[in-house]
Order: sequence, then structure tokens, then C-alpha cells
Amino acid sequence: MNEIPIARNLPQPSSREYPLPVRLLAQFFSYLFHPLFISTYMMAFLMFVHPYAYTGFLHQEKMFRFLHILIMNAFFPAFAVFLLWRLEFIRSIYLRTAKERIIPYLIAMIFYWWTWNVFKNKDNPSMAVHFLCGSFVAVCGAWMFNIYYKISMHAIATGSAMMFFFLFSAQDDYASGLYLSLAVLVTGIVCTSRLIGSDHTRFEVWSGLFVGILAQWMGWWF
Repeated sequence: MNEIPIARNLPQPSSREYPLPVRLLAQFFSYLFHPLFISTYMMAFLMFVHPYAYTGFLHQEKMFRFLHILIMNAFFPAFAVFLLWRLEFIRSIYLRTAKERIIPYLIAMIFYWWTWNVFKNKDNPSMAVHFLCGSFVAVCGAWMFNIYYKISMHAIATGSAMMFFFLFSAQDDYASGLYLSLAVLVTGIVCTSRLIGSDHTRFEVWSGLFVGILAQWMGWWF
């Protein structure tokens, strides 16, 4: 299917226009805040930093649930991409084209739905369930938009996390502007890094940010 005109006509940024140190920093932040790691970071915050989100849970219980997130939302989707690459269903593990992302998105949707469903039906704080629901909706949105153009996965993931901290800051008793400020800063750094170190257009990054924000808002109120 042809790309929509607005995505096709915007100029493609070139990473070669930037100095080498800038490109290296862009790659570093792109790897550090890879979309598959965002839900793990967020759940680590709720389990081990937030003072009362998981109050009453034994350390072993929190570690077990954290490992569940790490395995289901990060390891298995990444391993599936590796297998697809080795079986030559995709050309690169970096998923450089929208076509290569179709099957990985579908696989991620299954794992993210399963994680949300498991946490929803067990004793977990509502904010954790809302975030996981928003993450699942974000993957679904990424898959749908990917039909038309290569929307930025990094922008979707960080936009979703930023929106979570915005809603969290507005409603939680432990709200702190520090966490929201850090989320906004990280989102800005990651989105800028994708414009510097990848072939994404501004439209692909900005629309990814919008999808992530909308998905987390839907997950919070679902």
C-alpha cells in the first residue's frame, strides 16, 4: 500500500549532517530507551521507587512480577524479531521498513495483551494495570499506522510514558513534578535522537508521539 502523501513528501533527515559525537549520542539514547525497555522501566519505577504502589508485596513477589514484564514485554518480542531475521522473513533486526514491522508488531501485540490481562486479573495497583493497558493500545496503534507509513516506535513508547507521568502527577498523592519533568526531558531527547540517528521524518516522529499520548490516555480511563 502506498504511503500517505504527507509522510512521503516530507524531506528525509540525514544522520551524516551531524558530527560524529552527536550521532553516537543519538544512537546511545535510542538503544537505552528502546521501545521494548520502556514498560520495564516504568514497572520498575512503580515496584521499586514508588513508596506505596506495591505496598504489602514481598520482595520476591515484586521481583517475580518484574521478571514477568521483562520477559514478556522485552525478551520474547526481541527474540521473535531475531528468529524472523534468522529465518529470513525480515532483512534486518533493525526493522528499517514498514513492511518488516508488520509481523513483529502482531507478535508484540500478543505479548503485551497477555501481560495486561494477567496483571488485570491479579492483585496489582490500578495505575500499573492502566499503564499496561495503555502500552497494549499503543502497540495496536503502531500496527495500524504502520500500514500507511513507518511511524516511530520510540516516539510512541516515550510519548506513552510521558502521558502516564502527566496523569500520574495530576491524580496520585505521591505526585512530583520531578518525574514529569524527567519524562518530558527523556521524550525530547529520544525523539531528537531518532531524527538525528535514523531515517524517520518529522511527521513520523510527531505522529508517533501523538499516538503514544492518546493510547496511554485511553488506557488510563479504560
